[in-house]
Amino acid sequence: MALVLVILQPRISKAVQRRREHTGTVARTDGGPLLFTGLMLASVYGGYFTAAQGIIYLSLMGMLLDDTMQRLNAVKNVLAAVVNSIAALFFLFVAHFDWTAVVLIAVGSAIGGQIGAKVGRRLSPTVLRALIVTVGTVAIVQLLLR
Repeated sequence: MALVLVILQPRISKAVQRRREHTGTVARTDGGPLLFTGLMLASVYGGYFTAAQGIIYLSLMGMLLDDTMQRLNAVKNVLAAVVNSIAALFFLFVAHFDWTAVVLIAVGSAIGGQIGAKVGRRLSPTVLRALIVTVGTVAIVQLLLR
């Protein structure tokens, strides 16, 4: 569902903007309680499971904030890093895990985050959105075929 919202976000944002102009209301710069609640629920989910966490964040922020895809992607990266760091600290005290896997995931995430940020800033919003949708679709298909 989050992937569909990422696809439809430009159209929905334009419709919301037209409605605001028609009714004379002003957009909230902080996304309001709906964004806060959505991000909180997505963070609880993401802290445990993490699958599609970034796409859920992007779909929520894309619908409720008036900002560029590149900036929303940057906020998504910071938010995911904070949530996953807090979750990692929690699990450090309550679970047993494979340290080799932890190191591999941490290194891969750090390298991927740096490369992704550099590439994401250079892409147009349309290309960035298409890339997000493509990666999300491939992940869904891969999970369904397992």
